[in-house]
Amino acid sequence: MKRKGFSWGVVLGLALLGFSRSTGWALNKGLSFPLLSSYTGSAFVKGTILAAEGFIGLFIPVLLGYYSDTLKSKHGRRRPFIMAGGLLAGIAALMVYTGYAMGVPLWGFALTLGFFYLSMHLYTAQYRALMPDTIESGQRGKASGVITLLEWAGNLFLFGLAGFLIAKAVAETGENEGIKALAQTPYLKVPFLVTAAFLIGAALFVYFIVKEPEAPEIEEDESLWDYLKSIVENRDFLKFYAAQTLWWMSFEFIAIFLYGILAYILYGSATEENIKAVTSLGLYLMALFNITVLLGALPGGIIYDKLGRRLSIILGGLIFALPQLWGWFIKSQTEIVIALGVAGLGWGVLMAASYPVIGDLLTKFEREAFTGRYYGFFEATRSLPVLLAGIIGGAIVDLAGENYRVLFPIGALLVLLAMPMIWHMKNLDVAEEG
Repeated sequence: MKRKGFSWGVVLGLALLGFSRSTGWALNKGLSFPLLSSYTGSAFVKGTILAAEGFIGLFIPVLLGYYSDTLKSKHGRRRPFIMAGGLLAGIAALMVYTGYAMGVPLWGFALTLGFFYLSMHLYTAQYRALMPDTIESGQRGKASGVITLLEWAGNLFLFGLAGFLIAKAVAETGENEGIKALAQTPYLKVPFLVTAAFLIGAALFVYFIVKEPEAPEIEEDESLWDYLKSIVENRDFLKFYAAQTLWWMSFEFIAIFLYGILAYILYGSATEENIKAVTSLGLYLMALFNITVLLGALPGGIIYDKLGRRLSIILGGLIFALPQLWGWFIKSQTEIVIALGVAGLGWGVLMAASYPVIGDLLTKFEREAFTGRYYGFFEATRSLPVLLAGIIGGAIVDLAGENYRVLFPIGALLVLLAMPMIWHMKNLDVAEEG
């Protein structure tokens, strides 16, 4: 595959796309749970609806990533998917707000969320594949650090915006419950409008500005079955995908149920009133987490290129897991802030260090023409945890008598189980230099 070397223009274009997609996922993480709490108090029901993201992401990126590898188009292999997905995702974000504002029933609101998840996943694999398509192996850690930085900056921006609007709504209405105050003002629509603008604008930017390298000739293409079979047969790919599933499941336990965790720790129960009371705090804590992720992302990319893939991933995983072990004993807001801040540093290192792994393994095994399908599977192993965490996490909480705190040690255990898999990957630190 022909490349032009490291290009800051390409990296920043991909980073902008990552920023926009992160605003979309942050909108979902920040507002969907409290909005669903207006319909039901069941952790299992809310978790199952939010888990639809994982179910959709389990199949769509795998299939469309596979087909994008062989797409013959003057517009490239990835950009047509990015354009279509970005436009639909922006429209879907507006539909989620409209559905809630119109007072649709629970099933109707769940369907609009499902359409949003589908739209976002239409171009997940193609977005991921563009980086190794355009950046040489020895430069991917640096590129990953920048892209990860902007991705999590998107989360920070959206959480900060929503938190600011809730504070403003509370001041104007006198309502103590943040999400209820926001719903009583015109401010509720703002995060949805801003997210839609970013999603559509970034997709247009990448489509018209970022140029893909010439597509390689694929002489012996794999069938879909052969592709899936090859992943199972290659132990390095299998170990990495399994490890990623575990650490993302740990993350999703906290991300999906953060409001319930906060309400339980601070008020003793996760009732609708208590969850809505901690919405503003939850958004600010998500913003804090993302700030520390940003602080960990760039060093994580540098460590990946300079000090080794295996060490950087394990270091990030351990820093992320340790505050979760402490989480079982946390009782105050200050302790929550410290734990999430430290965990964010580890998560930033882990994300920057893990993103380039698939591209480097494909370089090692001379399969770089297939980045779409392998990053499609990469995304599936990030989506499966959403499905599992939403359903299993909700069930665990209900079985534990609404004790959301139990998710902390379970999440830490999952991360620690993933680390030996990374340590025993044979080709992790072997990649061709650009």
